[in-house]
This record gives sequence, structure tokens and C-alpha cells, in this order.
Amino acid sequence: MTTPALKNMQVGDSIPALQLPAISRTTLALYAGASGDHNPIHIDIDFARNAGLDDVFAHGMLSAAYVGRLVTNWAGQERLRRLHVRFTGITQVHDVPLCTGRVTQRFEHEGEPRLRIEVQCANQNGDVKILGEAVVAAL
Repeated sequence: MTTPALKNMQVGDSIPALQLPAISRTTLALYAGASGDHNPIHIDIDFARNAGLDDVFAHGMLSAAYVGRLVTNWAGQERLRRLHVRFTGITQVHDVPLCTGRVTQRFEHEGEPRLRIEVQCANQNGDVKILGEAVVAAL
């Protein structure tokens, strides 16, 4: 990974988007195994239908992990100082997540230059599922 010159980023600049493949049942099963979150609402269609839903849906933390990957792919894990997200919608099976971000602030904290990044994860229709912000060291 080549880290961009974060020190040159300005308010309003976008970071490279992260386009992901459609959420499949395999994705959900693999995430359940990796995370230990085997809630049947995410992997058992019969359970989901008995709960009044049409189908299973993705774990919220899967989308949050995608947002984390957006930031660390761009800035590097060692520069991440803070990541805060809130869930704004349900990611359905077969949704195609797109994570994006843009610089909203340059500031300094204890002598370290930092960037505040507004981040989001939306589906193929532009419906936002995650909103948040990241703070990265701009070294």
C-alpha cells in the first residue's frame, strides 16, 4: 500500500472510495464465523421470516468493518486515532456497499497534525447505512 501525502489533504478532499461486492449469504456466514456473531436473524432465512422479515440482513458490524477498511486502506492502520460510526439503516442481503469519505477538518492534537474524515457506507441505491467520522494522523 502506498500512503498518500496526508499532510497535503485539504478540507473538502475525498479519500479513495471502497467498492465492495454484493452481500451474499456466504459473506454473512463467513462473517458470523469470524466474528462469533451467529444471531440467526443474519443467517437463517426461516428464522428471519418467522420474525416478519422477507430475508436475512447483514450484521451492522460488518458494514462498520468496511468503513474501517476504507480508512485504513487509505491512511494506514497505524495512523488511525479514532473511528466512530452510527447505524442509519439495514444492509440487506444482495446490497452492494460503497464506502466513501471526505476531509472535514484539519487540526492539531498534542502537536500531531490530524484530519477529521466524514465517512459513510451506502448501498447501490445511495441509501446510507452507516455514518461516522474518523480521525487520522496527517504525517
